[in-house]
Amino acid sequence: MSEHSHPSASSWFPVFLDLEGRRVLVIGGDEVALRKIRRLHSAAAIVDLVAETLHPGIAELHDGERLHWLGASIANDDLGGHALIVIASADAFTRDRIRAWGEKQGVPVNVVDRLAESSAIVPAVVDRSPLIIAIGSGGQAPELARMIRSRIEKLLPPSIGHLASIAGSLAGRIRSRFPELARRRRFLDWVFNGLPADEVAAGREDHSRALITRALEKDDWSGPGHVSLVGAGPGEPELLTLRALSRIQAADVIVHDGLVDARILDYARRDAEFVDVAKRPGENGVGQDGIHGVLLEHARAGARVVRLKGGDPMVFGRGGEELAFLRANSIAYEVVPGVTAASACAAYAGLPLTQRGMAQSVRLVTAHCERSIDRLDWAALAADYQTLAFYMSVGQLAHIEHQLIAHGRSPDTPVALVENGTRPDQRVAVGELRELAALAREHAISSPAMLFVGEVAALARELGWYGDALLKGRERIPQAVAATG
Repeated sequence: MSEHSHPSASSWFPVFLDLEGRRVLVIGGDEVALRKIRRLHSAAAIVDLVAETLHPGIAELHDGERLHWLGASIANDDLGGHALIVIASADAFTRDRIRAWGEKQGVPVNVVDRLAESSAIVPAVVDRSPLIIAIGSGGQAPELARMIRSRIEKLLPPSIGHLASIAGSLAGRIRSRFPELARRRRFLDWVFNGLPADEVAAGREDHSRALITRALEKDDWSGPGHVSLVGAGPGEPELLTLRALSRIQAADVIVHDGLVDARILDYARRDAEFVDVAKRPGENGVGQDGIHGVLLEHARAGARVVRLKGGDPMVFGRGGEELAFLRANSIAYEVVPGVTAASACAAYAGLPLTQRGMAQSVRLVTAHCERSIDRLDWAALAADYQTLAFYMSVGQLAHIEHQLIAHGRSPDTPVALVENGTRPDQRVAVGELRELAALAREHAISSPAMLFVGEVAALARELGWYGDALLKGRERIPQAVAATG
């Protein structure tokens, strides 16, 4: 490559080099060189290093076997035998001399951060060995390449590399068992998206390998299905965990509650089957036994089932009952936690659940019906210096107001109602305990809504940041955004 040539982004040919046991020359002993040496060592390369001084991290790696320090300079006669040359830092004369030698000998040379002087560039890498993903921009936008790498890293669980290793070790048997491409692809789809993948994600690699091996021997890989109890969070799709998103996208069947935002269901495959088991007022919804039956039917048919619940499935979501049922019927399952409504709605209302001098603890309470609310320890709930977070409480606000005041909680205690928390139509009403029921009637607060009781509820007036208004009394008062430093 001539000194003045500037390759276009499209002229770079992406390729992976096998450097195991091969020598690579690195010029420079600074922190940049340290990063390159670590990458080269991860590829099992042997590094020859030319540098006047060594970064402390490089000095720790110097062992005379995988890393040889050749001194401060190198003669042309000693450049041979290298599969790659990386110039991390060097003066212009040294760069030009080594580049010229590399061009003459056909050895690729990477000059860090000097695209026009390089005949090889090092991409941003997502390492899920043996799965390696390289992202390059032809040197035009390396920061963008690194940003994309970060996004991909979040989407790919670390376990995917272990799954790739298992599949790779069985590649010959899989090809022999399924010589037809179409059947082999269907089998590999089951390996990478079905129960074997779930087992690896749960840390059971040996079980995953056994499943695949048995499937190859018996040609039976539909088998019993798997159920994932997945928390859909409070509503805002971006609050889904990465694992929840992965399970939704891979599901054959999604059994969902009415609190699950429709935007989250849009993440599912187009051919996924949806089962709505919402319990809506005035309707004969599916009871818990019916939900159990749906899960069992689809799991026994070999489906990947996602039981999608608003918030977290293990917080007032009857998740424990469903796990016990699945276990009793020998159905494999996992739990993917979600952001529960108490923390999410409080955060979006600018309301800290704990605060020095105001609240030292938090209680999560369900007020779904009279049968459950009458069992509450109202005396304990009425104690000061704690925050109460009531789920499913809209129909019981008058009862909550009466019981807390009757058991000693001050009528002046701040309260906050957060309706449709985290969603575009979120509303927050702040008042005092003595006016709780009236506050909800005045602003027509409806489910889903969280009730917060405690001194911290008043902070929503000044710390609220989401939305454009705060509801109080008979007015609609513009919401102030506090600078918290």
